[in-house]
Amino acid sequence: MSLTAPVREKPVASPTPSIPKWTPPLDADALRHVLKRITAWSPLDVEAIFDDVDTTIGNQPPPEAATPALIERLRTHLTRLSVIAVADPKFPPTDEMTQLIERGRPMQDAHLPADHQQAVGMARCMAFVTSDLVEKLIEARYIKDVG
Repeated sequence: MSLTAPVREKPVASPTPSIPKWTPPLDADALRHVLKRITAWSPLDVEAIFDDVDTTIGNQPPPEAATPALIERLRTHLTRLSVIAVADPKFPPTDEMTQLIERGRPMQDAHLPADHQQAVGMARCMAFVTSDLVEKLIEARYIKDVG
């Protein structure tokens, strides 16, 4: 009785599929634009938002000299929060968020009133909308709370 090893046939080589050459998704100008945006980006400072809201709607009205800068910061906060709320189409904003964004939109473009009392009133309206929107975003886990 003769035992021979089984003969294995060589596997037939399948043709190698041609792999297309990789090309970057963006050209040099677009990459420079992305780099510029990334380097100019600053993280959302929720604590600063709450500080500005507290300053605006606290017991004392903000000082006249500080009111214009405070309003500009509130505009920036409101704009950033609005963008965050609508940024991901997979997670659209809630109806409450949409209402707050719509309430805040005219304030983002409004001119600073010359009268200090009117400016304080505008700042307080903006602060209430900003406060409500940041709370809704935290509640829906779009952003993290401080602490």
